Amino acid sequence: MNLSESARAVFAVLAEAGTATRPQLAAGAGLSKPTVSSAVAELEAAGLAACSGTASGGTGRSAAVYGLGQAAGAVLAVDLGPSRTQVRGSALDGTLLAQGAGSRPDAAAVVCDVLAKLPEGAPLRTVVVAVGDVTVQAGEGERPATAKAGPAFDAMAVALPAGVPVHLENNVNCAALAELHQGAARGRDTFGYLRIGVGIGLGVVIGGQVLRGANHAAGEVARLPYPWDEDRQPRHEGLEAHLGARSLLRRASAAWCDGDGPRPRTVERLFALADGGHATAHAVVGHHAAEIGRLAAAATAVLDPGLMILGGDVGSNPQLLPGVRAELARLSWPTEVVSSALGDRGTVLGATELAVARGIQTVTEGVPVKH
Repeated sequence: MNLSESARAVFAVLAEAGTATRPQLAAGAGLSKPTVSSAVAELEAAGLAACSGTASGGTGRSAAVYGLGQAAGAVLAVDLGPSRTQVRGSALDGTLLAQGAGSRPDAAAVVCDVLAKLPEGAPLRTVVVAVGDVTVQAGEGERPATAKAGPAFDAMAVALPAGVPVHLENNVNCAALAELHQGAARGRDTFGYLRIGVGIGLGVVIGGQVLRGANHAAGEVARLPYPWDEDRQPRHEGLEAHLGARSLLRRASAAWCDGDGPRPRTVERLFALADGGHATAHAVVGHHAAEIGRLAAAATAVLDPGLMILGGDVGSNPQLLPGVRAELARLSWPTEVVSSALGDRGTVLGATELAVARGIQTVTEGVPVKH
C-alpha cells in the first residue's frame, strides 16, 4: 500500500489503541501534531481511518476520536484442532467480527461461514492457521511437516480466498502466546506451556518471545526418548503415546475392578469419577499427574522457566495440579505450576494475535508492530 511513512506509523498506533485522538496518535507515533494531522487525512482518504466521535478534554475542548476505517480490513484465525475447529474473524484492532466452531471434518464449512459474516467491503489481510504439527516451507508457502494435519489443512485451504497470505503456526505456540498476553502468564516473560491431551507439546516463551527453534520444532516433547532404560528401546514418539488421552483411558480400564462400576469411556468421565471420590479413578488420575510432573521436571531441567502452565483437554483439569506440583518439587527446583486460564480458547486467541500483527504489517509495510 502506497502510504507515507508517517501515515504508516500513525496507522500502527491506531490499530494497537483501537481508538485515539490526534494528540494521542502524536504521542504514540512520536510525531508532531501537524504531521499527524496530515497522516490522519491521508488515512481517511484511503478509508483506513475514520472519525468515530468526539471526546472532551480537561480544558473543556472536544477532540475528534479516530478508529480504523472499513478499508483497514480483517484477519482470520483458524484453530485446526485434533477433533474440533475454531475460527475467529477480527478487525486489525483485535475487535471480534465473527466466530464459529465445528468438527475437524467440517473445517472448510466453518471457515466459509465466518468469512460470510465479515463486513462487506473489508479486505481480508491475512490468515493464520494453528496446526498440531511442525511447519515447513514447501514451494511458495508453508505446510504441515507430516500427515498429522495435512488432509484437514488441504480441505480447509480450498475454502480460503485466493491471493490472501496464509501463515501456519504450531497450536501449542499459539496457546502459549495467548497465555502470555491474556492468560495465566500475564506479567511474566519466561514460562513453559505444557499441553496434555490427545497428544503432548510444550510452548516455550523466553523474554516474551515464543521459542521456535532451527526447525520450528522447539517444544516437541513427543520426541523425547521413551521408554529410556536398559531393557527397552525408545519408540518414535513413545512418550506422546504413553501420556496421551487414549493411553490414559487404557490404563484406567486395566486398573478397573469388578466392583468399580462401568469403565469410563471418556477422559471427562474419568475425572468426574475421581472428583466424586471413586477410589480407582482417583488413583489413576493421581498416577497420571505424577507422570506429567516428571515431564515437567525434564522440561524444567533444561529451561528453568519459573512457571509451568498446564493446558490441553486433559492437562488443564485442576485435579492434576497437586500431583504435578508434588512430583516436580521432588525432582527439580521450585517452579510454580498453574492451570491454563484460557482453556480450549487459548489456541485460537493466540492465532488471532498473530493474524492481527501480520495484518497490520501488510498495511504498515514493515513499521514495527507490538505483539
